[in-house]
Amino acid sequence: MKAITRDELKVMNETEHDDFVLINVLPRDAFNKQHIRTSINIPVKDANFVEKVEDVVGSKERKVVVYCANFDCDASPKAAKQLEEAGFTQVYDYEGGTQDWFEKRDAA
Repeated sequence: MKAITRDELKVMNETEHDDFVLINVLPRDAFNKQHIRTSINIPVKDANFVEKVEDVVGSKERKVVVYCANFDCDASPKAAKQLEEAGFTQVYDYEGGTQDWFEKRDAA
């Protein structure tokens, strides 16, 4: 798992048009309140989290970026660890999460 910054994610999301899936791993109610526009929601607490990610991503070699609420949230590191243990080879954790994304964007 590699940690990435907001700027790195922004480049992946807007400039490079990388082939990756951005996953918000928080519960659905948190996702519905606020999330990064291009992300999907697969809560890490779902019993079959890894299987759901695999269904959406299609290949364990495809880039997967997970994120949660903020730097203090432990959901995305847990999700990244589960995915790596399941054999995903390109797992990234946007540690700043929703809070960092919108604070920086609103300040710009």
